[in-house]
Amino acid sequence: MLFSCSIQEQPIQDTTLESIPLKINGELKTAIHYYDNQGPHEHQHSEKRVVGFTETFESGTKFSYAGGSVTLTASGNWYLSDALIGTSASDQKFGSKSIRIQNTGYAIMSFDMDNGAQTVTIRHAKYGSDDTSTWRLIASYDSGASWFYAGDTITTSSTSLNTVSFTVNESRGVRYGVYKTSGGSNRINIDNIEISTGTNSGGGGTASQDSNLTFGNPSDAGTSATNYFLSKPDYTLSYNNDKGTANWVSWHLSTAWTGDEPRCNCFKSDTSLPSGFFRATTDDYTNSGFDRGHLCASADRDATEDSNESTYYMTNIAPQAPDNNQRSWANFENYLRDLTLEGNEIHIVAGVIGSGGTGSNGFANTIDGGNITVPDSFWKVALVLPNGTDDINRVTTSTRIIAINVPNDQDISSDWTQFRTSVNSIESLTGYDLFENITNSVESVLESRVDNEPSN
Repeated sequence: MLFSCSIQEQPIQDTTLESIPLKINGELKTAIHYYDNQGPHEHQHSEKRVVGFTETFESGTKFSYAGGSVTLTASGNWYLSDALIGTSASDQKFGSKSIRIQNTGYAIMSFDMDNGAQTVTIRHAKYGSDDTSTWRLIASYDSGASWFYAGDTITTSSTSLNTVSFTVNESRGVRYGVYKTSGGSNRINIDNIEISTGTNSGGGGTASQDSNLTFGNPSDAGTSATNYFLSKPDYTLSYNNDKGTANWVSWHLSTAWTGDEPRCNCFKSDTSLPSGFFRATTDDYTNSGFDRGHLCASADRDATEDSNESTYYMTNIAPQAPDNNQRSWANFENYLRDLTLEGNEIHIVAGVIGSGGTGSNGFANTIDGGNITVPDSFWKVALVLPNGTDDINRVTTSTRIIAINVPNDQDISSDWTQFRTSVNSIESLTGYDLFENITNSVESVLESRVDNEPSN
């Protein structure tokens, strides 16, 4: 267990109605949880959405504090007042951008969550050397005509991106925002706003599309060329420009993400990488002896055509021995999807380790003239929960967690259980802190254990 974080739970306070400038008309009762040092469809104004999202603000541009709208691809249109999208070294952020708010500014959704929401999770930090400020989560039930405070006042006093999660359990159509309430000209950064939309709080609940980064940013990925943070609607990853592949990919799996959409087989270069980065193409793998191996599986994202196509970005692909990709790795993917059919949701992180593997043409350290490193092994960790909400706080020492590390070679066993290991072992090999947002006492038990439950 590496660099683990502390977790505090803040009890709810009963509140009553009031009114302030943004036409915020009262208070709502909301549960709040704090997580320290946590990692990380265009819509018109009148449009609504049903599924949750993680908004990283990477797709937006707004350089002025003056009030104005910005369109973001992961969620929709937002309105920012006394706020901009910051890109400077003093802006605290995952990736290259985050919202920066000053005075009593705010950032609000210009679209509704049609079926409500269960949790709203927000990363926050103070900008540069600025002093402490406070802010509130706000909510509107009439498409932005009036707003209410939701939850207690949050104090931002650290330059580390800390996380607060609001359990809102809202079934009505709703939109949310962040309203800075004190600190004057001191500025705050807001990043990675996540909204989940599950409908039940216990086991056996309705499947939902939750955040792909609920349990943290394993490598603290940011703007480094060897640890570059990318967030897509269907998964989140750390890209290594030196290796031409992802370090890791993180995603949430439930039956809400799966369906009958056929594989698109539309491998494509990822143009969201910075212009100076190496951008692999499908041709780079031709005649290499290695499969174009998915980290986030195509069949884990086949509810819609767009979702399936997203898994074919080459940043989600690594050179994988055919017997690894088509046998043991595929069998584990199928097993996890079977678990979702039994009423479970799964938080998954997968990645690659080392260099040098054996494909159908023999051993190789790299392909494409050295641009793409052939991994020594592929690893995957899966945390299994019954469908529900507030996932971090539902994890106990009895929660099932499965870790595998599969050699990137031919002629290996098709039985994925032969490659089971502990999370601690994966962390020792990679230097990452997986599932850092679990309470330390629970995390230490789970990550030392090797899964031994039946595989069928």
